[in-house]
Parts: sequence; C-alpha cells; structure tokens
Amino acid sequence: MTDPLDPVLRALERTSAASSDFDLNPNVVLPEGRKLRAAGVLVGFVERQGEVRVILTKRASHLKHHPGQIAFPGGKQEESDADVVAAALREAHEEVGLPPEMAQVLGRLPSHETVTSFQMTPVLAKVSPDFSPVPEPGEVEEVFEVPLAHLSNPANFQVQSRRWRGQQRHYFTVPFGPYYIWGATARILRGLAERMTE
Repeated sequence: MTDPLDPVLRALERTSAASSDFDLNPNVVLPEGRKLRAAGVLVGFVERQGEVRVILTKRASHLKHHPGQIAFPGGKQEESDADVVAAALREAHEEVGLPPEMAQVLGRLPSHETVTSFQMTPVLAKVSPDFSPVPEPGEVEEVFEVPLAHLSNPANFQVQSRRWRGQQRHYFTVPFGPYYIWGATARILRGLAERMTE
C-alpha cells in the first residue's frame, strides 16, 4: 500500500534554489551584507478521512506584524533552539498546541527570504491524526486545514500585486474558501507544488 505522503517525500528529494518575497519583483535590488534572522516554520501534513491536509493558522487581528494573515506555525530561532527545526517544532507547540512527539520531521525545503528580513526554513512534518489544535489566543485566531491536493496544483496559484512602500509589488496567492493565502506562505507552497509536479 502506498503512503499518501510519497509525493511529498519525492518532492523533498528534488533540488531547487532558495526563494524570496522578491522572486516576482526582479527590479528590487537587495543590499549586500544584509543581516537576516533565522526562522523555522512547520509545514504539517495530517491525514484525515483518507485525505492529506496541510495545517495553517490565521494570525490574530490585534498583532503588530501581519495581523489576520494566513501563516504556517513558526517563528524566529531563539538561542535555546538547537536549529531551525527545533524552532519550528517549539513554535508549533506554542501556537497551535502540537506536541513535538506528534510531529515526525520529513525534511526541509530551501530557505525563503522575507521582506521583514527573516531567512525562513520550511520544515515538513507528518502530524499524527490524533492531533487536535489548540490555538494560542495571543497569537492565533484560528487553526484550519487545506487539502494538499488543492495546494499542490500549480493551476490554483495566481500572481497579484499591490502598492507597497511606493512600488508595485507582485506576489503569489492560493485562495481556498474564505481564506486568502498569499505572500511568503503562498510562495513556499508554490515551491512545494512545483517540486511535486516535476
């Protein structure tokens, strides 16, 4: 019997370059020697009713940074974290109540540079179907799941743009129902979709 995560495991074996929030904005010149802060985000896959789903969060609306945006559980690497994998697991525990023992790490995708000067590493993990999310009210408004079949289809992604700091900025989106998934989260998912369809 085949593992429903086989396409994800095959995608992890493929190579691709690091991505950034500037991929669709080739006119942006990034300063040499810029300092990026390490961060880890958890791309959690959970099987429910025979379907693989991806765990996402809607950030609390009162937050100073990215209020209301759709994101993976995760955050910056602290001194107490051994690496970005440990950071992603710790943050997922804090934000959505995912015990580390319920997450089997599968591997990592190339890092993603954000406009907020983070070097974000997506950590892919198989999550136990026994996991029931508990959102941290100070940070997370909602925890929800999106079928991997939707997120792994490049046809579901669009490129949109808006004015940002005086310039037109282009970015990926992958809407799902009431959820507007865009920016770094959509770019990371788009990279995974590309690897899964190669």
